Amino acid sequence: MEIKKITCIGAGYVGGPTMSVIAQKNPDIQVTVVDLNAQRIADWNQDDLSQLPVYEPGLDAVVAEARGRNLFFSTEVEKAIQEADMIFISVNTPTKTYGKGKGQAADLKFIELCARQIADVSTSSKIIVEKSTIPVRTAATIKNILDHTGKGVQFQVLSNPEFLAEGTAIRDLHHPDRILIGGENPEAIQALKKIYEAWVPSERIITTNLWSSELSKLVANAFLAQRVSSINSISELCEATGANVDEVANAIGQDSRIGSKFLKASVGFGGSCFQKDLLNLVYIARSYNLHAVADYWDQVIKINDHQKTRFAEKIIQTMYNTVNGKKIAFLGWAFKKDTNDTRESAAIYVADHLLEEQAEISVYDPKVLDVQIYKDLDYLATRTLEENKSLLQVETNPYDAAAGAHGLAILTEWDEFKDLDWAKIKTQMKKPAFIFDGRKLLDGKKLTEMGFVYYAIGE
Repeated sequence: MEIKKITCIGAGYVGGPTMSVIAQKNPDIQVTVVDLNAQRIADWNQDDLSQLPVYEPGLDAVVAEARGRNLFFSTEVEKAIQEADMIFISVNTPTKTYGKGKGQAADLKFIELCARQIADVSTSSKIIVEKSTIPVRTAATIKNILDHTGKGVQFQVLSNPEFLAEGTAIRDLHHPDRILIGGENPEAIQALKKIYEAWVPSERIITTNLWSSELSKLVANAFLAQRVSSINSISELCEATGANVDEVANAIGQDSRIGSKFLKASVGFGGSCFQKDLLNLVYIARSYNLHAVADYWDQVIKINDHQKTRFAEKIIQTMYNTVNGKKIAFLGWAFKKDTNDTRESAAIYVADHLLEEQAEISVYDPKVLDVQIYKDLDYLATRTLEENKSLLQVETNPYDAAAGAHGLAILTEWDEFKDLDWAKIKTQMKKPAFIFDGRKLLDGKKLTEMGFVYYAIGE
């Protein structure tokens, strides 16, 4: 199976960067990324590469190299499907907000719509690649839809989950720990493997059956989230006993069986995958009546929610048990540094908790726009958009955010926050000037010596 044309349905955080790198490394293959969102496609096609719809370090250079040569972004979905030899499905699979499985199960309506559109439009045989994060055995649904076109067209379905970390996605794509391909047809697997072998050593390309591949993505995110919740639960114990969570993490991380990664205590994990995939795993376990398994993974989510609430409550308690009418500066809104993604960001929930107490919040984030911040709060439906706008202001620099603030909270670990003029910030803030470091980013000893009242998680 020789692949000359690839189409990716979905131009978001996964589809855009992944296809850009595939096009960069396979100049003889035409790669077209399609999306029904015309504005998103226009953003991918704009001349100013610093304003691409996805912010990832190094992405602009990759797009500059491949776009117009063999990488294209288009809204002509049907045309791209018809012409493709291989189609990647990279659409959103959010947690259901309605019906059976509400709040836990993955909503597969966009996946099914893709499968039906491929079935309706296709006139030649194709390889379909699941790139979206989906529940185990979703491939069976896709295959069932595709096999009933009545056109005699042959489809092979593969699972090729992404293991990207936002903020390092281009590095992860260029130097992956592994590429996972699940499928039943050896020729289809080889066709996809050949694309990756253009730059990935073959020993790093793992092949499995479909179901193992689909489940591996959920399990990988569940294990990473579990480590974050584990160290965050210990951070609370450290605060109660006088231990220091960084020292504990360093001590246990030296054990080669444990390792040091994902042992950084914080205000909690966010992003598009961890919580969604954990909820999905819980739902799948319950659907098979594996309630002990479901309860185990559900606790990881509960600890994460608890950490965000605990941080907000710590701010209130420290500031004399009331934040009503007090200005609190938030540095950071993205769920982690080096991305403009805010999905499930801890900042959203901490802000919501403080706004319920009538705090006045000012926010500065170097990559997140004000429209996104208000959209995130509005999605919670805790109060009206007008109320959110009256209580929360978005600033274009950190000093304006801190001016007149009673307290300042670090919610994203942007490197630039370490180099701010903290003496200047102190003169601008109300006294006592409180700092709440939710990312353990700053030099607490230095700030304390400057006269700040400093709190960091796990100390």
